Parts: sequence; C-alpha cells; structure tokens
Amino acid sequence: MSAELSENGPGPVAAGNPLVPTAAKAIPRPPSFLQHVYQFLSIGALAIASYFVISHFVLQSVQVVGESMVPTLQDSEHYLLNRWVYVVRSPRRSDVVVIRDPLDNSYAVKRIIGAAGDLVYLRGGNVYVNGRKLEEPYLSRGTPTYSFSPIKEQLIKCGKDEYFVLGDNRRNSTDSRTYGLVSRDRILGLLVR
Repeated sequence: MSAELSENGPGPVAAGNPLVPTAAKAIPRPPSFLQHVYQFLSIGALAIASYFVISHFVLQSVQVVGESMVPTLQDSEHYLLNRWVYVVRSPRRSDVVVIRDPLDNSYAVKRIIGAAGDLVYLRGGNVYVNGRKLEEPYLSRGTPTYSFSPIKEQLIKCGKDEYFVLGDNRRNSTDSRTYGLVSRDRILGLLVR
C-alpha cells in the first residue's frame, strides 16, 4: 500500500505523523568527572583572581596600629582602604590616606594638609596653608602643631606630586614635620570611615 493524499488530509506517511519514525534526537550526556573537576578549578581560580584584584587595586581592609591619628582613628580599629579613588582623582587636602612611610617603608595613616603648589607654614602652634589659618575641627580642642626642628617655625612648599601630611595626634605623630614631603607614589589610597 502506498501513501496517497486524500481529500481528508495527508496519508499515514505524511510529515508529523507520530506513527512514522523521524531522525533520532541526540540525548545529552552528563558531564564527565574530569569536566566537573575542570569547572570547579576554573571557578576557584576565578574567585581567587577576583579577590586578589579587588583587595589590591580596589578595596582593602586595613587595621590602624598606633595612636598618631587619635581622636579621628583609634588604635586597632579596622577600616577600608579605597585604592581605586586616586586613579580617578588626585589626593586632596583633608583626605585621610595610607602612605608608605619614607623612614622605614612601613604603612602609616596620615591626613593630607598640603597638596601640589601649596605653601604650608607652621607658626605659634598653628598651621597655615597658602597664608590662611587652617581650621581643623578633627583635632582635640587646643591641640597645637609645632615643628619638630629646633626652629619653632617651619615653611614648606609642596612641589608637583608632593604632599605635606600630619597625624591628628600632633604630639605623638611622626609625619612630614620629621621626614618631609611625601611623593604621590607613596600614597596608597583613601581611608574610608
């Protein structure tokens, strides 16, 4: 018997007839053990690489050690260091930053007082920037800022990519009064509180 078209529609061999076999569909095979291991290792490597990139180039957890930034920051407290912000903009006056200490190459937390082109003058326990007395509400009331040199007055001109930094605990801080200006490449990032 041959398939013929009738007025009632297609015959038994026509397309779409469930009685007629069609090409076999490929049945997906489950991933092999090696494919599972490869996927697991790939995800692990991606996670480690992401952590490394984020913690070294974007945000990093830091712990303050010492009292040079009291009362703003307390000893042993944890903060975030924004390492990305200075790719977008330059460090600014009043930023609290983590630097590489010029004396011993350790990490230190300081506040930027003077930036490129600024003239910083320490006189009579006060700080003047570009001829104006600096208002410092972050200091404990009555905290003086004196030069550590035998001369009680100090005048510093910040050059290109140079910064004058001080700790907020002026009586107990090793800062630009001791080691001078800090170059831009020694500023690691902005401390986020």
